[in-house]
Amino acid sequence: MSMRFSDAISLSFSAIRHYPLRTALTALGIAIGVSAVILLTSISEGLHRFVLAEFTQFGTNLIGISPGKTTTTGMSGAVIGNIRPLSLDDAEALRRLPNVIESVAVTQGSAAVEYRQRSRHVTVLGTGAAAPKVWQFNVFMGEFLPADDPINARSYAVLGHKLFVELFKNENPLGELIRIGGYRYRVVGVMEPKGQLLGFDLDDAIYIPAARALEMFNRDSLMEIDVLYTPGADPERLSRQISSLLQARHGSEDFTIVTQEQMLETLGDILAILTMAVAAIGAISLLVGGIGILTIMTIAVNERTNEIGLLRALGSSQRQISLLFLSEALALSALGGIFGLILGATAAEIIQWAIPALPTHLSFNYIVLAELVAVSIGLIAGVFPAHRAASMDPVEALRAE
Repeated sequence: MSMRFSDAISLSFSAIRHYPLRTALTALGIAIGVSAVILLTSISEGLHRFVLAEFTQFGTNLIGISPGKTTTTGMSGAVIGNIRPLSLDDAEALRRLPNVIESVAVTQGSAAVEYRQRSRHVTVLGTGAAAPKVWQFNVFMGEFLPADDPINARSYAVLGHKLFVELFKNENPLGELIRIGGYRYRVVGVMEPKGQLLGFDLDDAIYIPAARALEMFNRDSLMEIDVLYTPGADPERLSRQISSLLQARHGSEDFTIVTQEQMLETLGDILAILTMAVAAIGAISLLVGGIGILTIMTIAVNERTNEIGLLRALGSSQRQISLLFLSEALALSALGGIFGLILGATAAEIIQWAIPALPTHLSFNYIVLAELVAVSIGLIAGVFPAHRAASMDPVEALRAE
């Protein structure tokens, strides 16, 4: 009499039920590994989404030009002495290129902002009238910096929303005189709340004309020029046009051009490597769980030698005996995987609730992959014990005590 497939499954679950402590401990090893994979990848995926959202809140059709020729991406606040500075005239020249909607000069520093008896040390952003259009943020009250002659700009200032609340306590600030780094400025507007960009609080800042900021901080060069181009235009072609124009003006390629696409691609590559790294850490825990299944199943074969002999005597084939122990290993790993998924998802939700600044996001792909890996490890771990059980001599197995 041969054993049916349904009988093998029933016997496997029966063995699992009869050894609850052993089953729980074995499944726990897999559960810890799966939960580690789910938790770590959810943190990594959440970070990935957070960083991309931070960068794309200013749009994706942007090109940044910074002083100095570098081979890495990013914002450069430093000015190297042997290069020609980026100037306000450069920004104006770039604005006239085909497919360029606007360009905005940027320089940055920090200073105390004073109004009556109140004072707050904030970031000072020197920029131009096109900044709201280029950076996609709106004026809450009044207006932004006027489109004056950028070289001889008037001493006007626009408050970030948080700075407005702190200095004016929601009173109307328009037309009021304030001091920035000891210089007098007249408030002409307040920006809507924008939030943070990678830890930089855009609301706790003040905006003044770029020429005034260069004078205030005693600098010759802009920190950056941001170019907003027509959606659908080829950013690589426009980058080449920008490079040609600036080389003609400067005499050499003493600047770095970074498109938003390049920056996002670089960030995506870095975060993908990070995700794979944390998944690999979780996979080590899964491997440990697989070793636990191998150990327990090997012990189970020794303990159930009589059972194996009896099944062989009743007509079960070696293939069916092997299937019996493989299905038991698969069941242990699958149960451990399901428990690990629940544990990991719960931990991710708790972290999101307890630490809102640390974003988490459960990825369906990683959930499915973690469970498949857990089952695969269980299957591999069960091969050796199953083969050992199937190759037993039935007569010797029946004699065993």
